[in-house]
Amino acid sequence: MKRMTMVQALNSALDIMMAENEKVFLLGEDIGQMGGDFGVTRGLFDKYGAERVRDTPLSEAAIIGTAVGAAMVGLRPVPEIMFADFLGTCYDQIVNNAAKMHYMFDGQFKAPIVIRTAAGGGFGGGPHHSQSVEGWFMNVPGLVIVGPSTPYDAKGLLIASIENDNPVLFLEHKALYRVRGEVDEGKYTVPLRQAAIAREGSDVTVVASMKMTHEALAAAEALAADGISVEVVDLRTLRPWDQATVLESVAKTGRAVVANEAPKMGGLGAEVSATISEEVYAQLKAPVRRVCGLDTPIPFSVSLEKIILPDRDDIKAAVQAVMDY
Repeated sequence: MKRMTMVQALNSALDIMMAENEKVFLLGEDIGQMGGDFGVTRGLFDKYGAERVRDTPLSEAAIIGTAVGAAMVGLRPVPEIMFADFLGTCYDQIVNNAAKMHYMFDGQFKAPIVIRTAAGGGFGGGPHHSQSVEGWFMNVPGLVIVGPSTPYDAKGLLIASIENDNPVLFLEHKALYRVRGEVDEGKYTVPLRQAAIAREGSDVTVVASMKMTHEALAAAEALAADGISVEVVDLRTLRPWDQATVLESVAKTGRAVVANEAPKMGGLGAEVSATISEEVYAQLKAPVRRVCGLDTPIPFSVSLEKIILPDRDDIKAAVQAVMDY
């Protein structure tokens, strides 16, 4: 085990998979000698060359279009979209090409593509560089959405995603890139579609992912001082999410809070809370509460951004509300 940042863990995963399988290649804006906007691909251009670490023009549609074609002929592309907000410019290639590939061709062609992209706010990036976009893709059959919260999970999930034959949207929260944790230096996988119990508890379940997992854990620690035992479930895979683990936890505690950084309407929080209400209604001691971002674009002002985006205090208040119901 070695202590790594999430950036280093992701870089290690890419290095391992490129060394193991010559069909794996990277493409994106400034991922070559520059090493990517956040340094995830640093050093890979010198090691594997321009054929397998390809700098592209500034065209997200071209990047994902190229990846779809490459996947159809047997390669395993890992394109990088610098900011998740720009997925809107290649939405058609993801939703109508990659996600439907296996279905449309009855398995004759596949789309083993892992689209890495930096998501989330909290750094004053403004309305075009700070969005949590998982809600844009939640109702797209054929697409897998992954969102790690720790360096260990990031490496294992990225390796598992590259080995998977489905198109994967791999969301990397920018606020977590410098988070450090213990990571195995060799190859390992973290299973897709399997949530993790990040903290065990008995009074209420908080379902979260990415940065909100850390906020939930901080809220749980604070609430423990008040005698409230919070169980934190880290989804890790957002689509299709692990219903069994979540529902088992909520059935045990009888209370649920769902935390998601994106706006409340039509998002991951709505999907998870609705499923909980449908499946374990009889075990609930209080209505499910959602903790989400406000329904507004994200401003450049960090002070205003802190008001718009949810945090540990919002989760703590929601937990106290379901406990007092």
